[in-house]
Amino acid sequence: MPNILNTLLNMSQSVLEQGLIYALLALGLYVSYSVLNFPDLSVDGTFPLGSAVTAVLIAKGVNSWLCLPISFLCGAAAGIITGIIHVKFRVTNLLSGILMMTALYSVNLIISNGSSSLFIISPSMGKIFTGKLAELFPPAVSKLLIILICVAAVKLLFDLFMKTKCGMMLMVCGANEQMVKSLNVDSGKIKMLGLALANGLVALSGCLMCQYKYSFNVGDGTGSMVIGLASVIIGMTVLHKVKFFKNTTKVIFGSVIYYACIKIALNLGLPPHFLKLIIAALFLLMLIFNDKILKGVKEDA
Repeated sequence: MPNILNTLLNMSQSVLEQGLIYALLALGLYVSYSVLNFPDLSVDGTFPLGSAVTAVLIAKGVNSWLCLPISFLCGAAAGIITGIIHVKFRVTNLLSGILMMTALYSVNLIISNGSSSLFIISPSMGKIFTGKLAELFPPAVSKLLIILICVAAVKLLFDLFMKTKCGMMLMVCGANEQMVKSLNVDSGKIKMLGLALANGLVALSGCLMCQYKYSFNVGDGTGSMVIGLASVIIGMTVLHKVKFFKNTTKVIFGSVIYYACIKIALNLGLPPHFLKLIIAALFLLMLIFNDKILKGVKEDA
């Protein structure tokens, strides 16, 4: 019995840790899909971009905490380029993301010097989880608490940003682009800002995941778009009646719930190579339930 309890506790902690890291990815998808109404596939490239940049910087002795803003800026730069392709060259939003995602695969390999995977040789090099802040907490939960602090800080800053003029313009641009233009505001620049923010958050998630796993793999970003969007839909669907929760809070909970579903499915004995099938099936179910809820809301109105 104690062994079973220990297993459940360890599994729960792992779900919370990785679910919270992916919550930053989900927040990025929330910006591009829900706020900006832009189907951005470049996130499949910006997640491993943040991871690659982090692995290389840490190997060169750069402070692990400094890797967080650097990764964010690298992801933001990729988002701006996606925006430029779409706005300046009039390429469709879907194709712009695909082009950037394809280009980033090579960029990530260039950053890693042609290696498809990199390892942070010693866990002590990942100071974000082994430094002075980690020493303030019990070793068993230090990783979880540090991740929680990082996610909470990002959520707070994001919520504050969305209350600014730029944040409100971002929401208006996604809902009604013509209204933004009528206010003599360049909607193209607003889109680029939104994509920069979205991809910066995704790269930040990749940075944390790299330090969590002590490794980078060029294929880590495969399916990031589905993971993030599924988390957004789960959070909005499951908690749609909880009025006192901000949308960002719902998205974070959605990410944890999503990862818990994946973990449960794998612990029921399904082989790991079924993972992508499970992700696709779960995503489809959330889309179906989300449509039903929206239909019910409209009927009630």
